[in-house]
Amino acid sequence: MINPLLEISEVSVGQHFYWQIGEYQVHGQVLITSWIVLTIIGILSFLGNSNLKSTPDGFQNFTELVTEFIRDLAKTQIGEEEYLKWVPFLGTIFLFIFVSNWSGALLPWRVLELPNGELAAPTNDINTTVSLALLTSISYFYAGIRKKGLGYFNRYVQPAAFLLPINILEDFTKPLSLSFRLFGNILADELVVGVLVALVPLIVPIPIMLLGVFTSAIQALVFATLAGAYIGEALEDHH
Repeated sequence: MINPLLEISEVSVGQHFYWQIGEYQVHGQVLITSWIVLTIIGILSFLGNSNLKSTPDGFQNFTELVTEFIRDLAKTQIGEEEYLKWVPFLGTIFLFIFVSNWSGALLPWRVLELPNGELAAPTNDINTTVSLALLTSISYFYAGIRKKGLGYFNRYVQPAAFLLPINILEDFTKPLSLSFRLFGNILADELVVGVLVALVPLIVPIPIMLLGVFTSAIQALVFATLAGAYIGEALEDHH
């Protein structure tokens, strides 16, 4: 029998450039663009933090602004007592999605030709968004169990035991909604821009591209905010 999880993991849109790693096939174009995105984040981080000053200037101002923004987001969603532990996780999630989305909106990936398939934003692949959503799910389970032990699972029978199936279903739908929301928005944006460029290649696509830049940033913010909210929900005390 075929494992249904394997069938789900093979969901894809369009053609892909496959790499064979042992017995497994992976989407090579996603790994390529993910490494490019991580390199961009690494270079920007190095430029902003290689020569720290007590009075920030230049690029250090920008990196500190981003750090403060992520800290405020974590503090708002998780609470003052616990938020500092989760700033690195939420910051990593936010920056990876943000830079990935903007790379799809601003970089001409399709200029680079592959033997099969084409390059696109990492978040344009359902496997990437599902992975990010599963990391978020693992994180809020870890947060709740670490703080409350097995008592964390009491939340499934609150405020009443008959809500157990609904509460369990809610935890299954969280990663689904996170992954498909991000994937759907990024895929739709790139498809619309691609069609408009093919039909009217000069002026008309520009406003759509600018709108795509804006919505790409919003999607990164929404994902990080929901991840923080789920972690905060797992940490809060239920009476």
